[in-house]
Amino acid sequence: MLTVVTFIGFTAFVAFYAWFKLRKDKMNSSDDYFLGGRSLTGIVIAGSMLLTNISTEHLIGMNGSSYKNGFIIIGWEVTSALALVVAAIYFIPKYLRMGLTTIPEYLEKRFDGTTRSFIALFLVVSFVFTLLPIVLYTGAINLESIFNISEVLEVSKAQGLWITVVAIGVIGSFYAIFGGLKAVAVSDTINGYGLLIGGMLVPIIALLSIGDGNVMAGLTKVFEHAPEKFNVVGAKDSVMPFGVLFTGLIINQLYFWGMNQTIIQRALGAKNLKEAQKGLLFTGVLKILVPIIIVLPGVIGFYYFGDSMYENQDHIYPALIKKVLPLWMVGFFAAVVMGAVLSTFNSVLNSAATIFSIDVYKRHIKKDATEKRLVWIGRATSSILAIFAILSAPLVAGAPDGLYQLLQQLNGIFFIPVASIMLAGFFLKSISATGAKAALFFGLSFYIITTFILKVDIHFIHIWGIEFVLNMIIMFAVSYYYPRKTFTDKADAIKIDMKSWKYAKHLSIALVIITILIYILLGQN
Repeated sequence: MLTVVTFIGFTAFVAFYAWFKLRKDKMNSSDDYFLGGRSLTGIVIAGSMLLTNISTEHLIGMNGSSYKNGFIIIGWEVTSALALVVAAIYFIPKYLRMGLTTIPEYLEKRFDGTTRSFIALFLVVSFVFTLLPIVLYTGAINLESIFNISEVLEVSKAQGLWITVVAIGVIGSFYAIFGGLKAVAVSDTINGYGLLIGGMLVPIIALLSIGDGNVMAGLTKVFEHAPEKFNVVGAKDSVMPFGVLFTGLIINQLYFWGMNQTIIQRALGAKNLKEAQKGLLFTGVLKILVPIIIVLPGVIGFYYFGDSMYENQDHIYPALIKKVLPLWMVGFFAAVVMGAVLSTFNSVLNSAATIFSIDVYKRHIKKDATEKRLVWIGRATSSILAIFAILSAPLVAGAPDGLYQLLQQLNGIFFIPVASIMLAGFFLKSISATGAKAALFFGLSFYIITTFILKVDIHFIHIWGIEFVLNMIIMFAVSYYYPRKTFTDKADAIKIDMKSWKYAKHLSIALVIITILIYILLGQN
């Protein structure tokens, strides 16, 4: 009962706070609905970015993976800081100067309208059939485990998970449909820092228990129990070989943090460049700390449970929560987990609705659509996509290498082709629109065939790197025979103050140094 009370209490507080902050806001324009009225501050952007990124696919999936594979998977997190530095120093000034609402807008300026439409369509499909179902399903695993929903409702485990998926999907849809980006960002700020506090408490309380009241003594015991789990340098046959950091991973990270609509939309909604850079770099700081929440608990789980849950690695984190947290805190943490699920779910819905409304509906269906009409279309799009995501969620169950690994494999279908085109657009002026489209379809086909059909015996992140190089070759070759005609990526009208944050370069250098030190200090030969 105490668990339920604290869960409802924290969830209600977040909802009330979001309503109170937004009660006077109008949602009559696309800027208001999709970009929070271009009024977001660095703290709000960082909190929202973190919670959009860190959801139950991390809490469940990454802790499950670290339980089985150890700290080698930290690469997914700490290298994000490097990509956020590039996004803050290079990408976001360019986007804000151009007054962008969506990333596909840039592609029309640089290439052509068809490229923009193709990318917009692929992004919406990728949201609905990869990220959203996994977020819903991992959230359902956690909440079903904490509250024993199947037992309470006297249904099977599978039915309990299905009911939880539907409930989360419906609640998350309301946030995205009626509140727009600002409602998402404001609730994210509270939930984001709640996630940091609650997430940190899990390993701290566990280590206090293991070390008889001393965190460092507890950490020492966990390390001595399985020192190999703390190595960050993965072997060639591991789930994340060290070599992938220098092939496909860096391309993926640059795309995710610098070109991914769901993430960068928060920075596009900044009140000025200074706040956008603060938000991106503060997120980099948080990503360095986040492994304490989404990697260390999995290794602690190995200390408690040994290899008994290797066949069900995605259930290790809920088991650890129930073992170490007091009842009243389980409810609070369940509310934080719910907030993390809702955040990612409604953030992705909002981004998908933004892309469809601006890049598809206004361009191809009704070019003279009013601002109010675009907001209405955004809400209708969110509703339809939410239904598709809910129906797709059960299909991701039983991933052999865990749900987080599955998510990354699926992301590669879309991330690398789009990243190839974006990077070529930024740095290679000779690449034409025809070359970009050829690389897009080649990249999609190449990755699907090598990873899911032929199942080539090369790590999928290395395949990302190979695909990126081949995409570049394709673009150069096609652009030679079909050269570019015209393009412009100049600003239409600068809508905000473009003065840089004075500490941006200092914090950027610090993040790069810290990332390198992590690999030096935790690397084992």
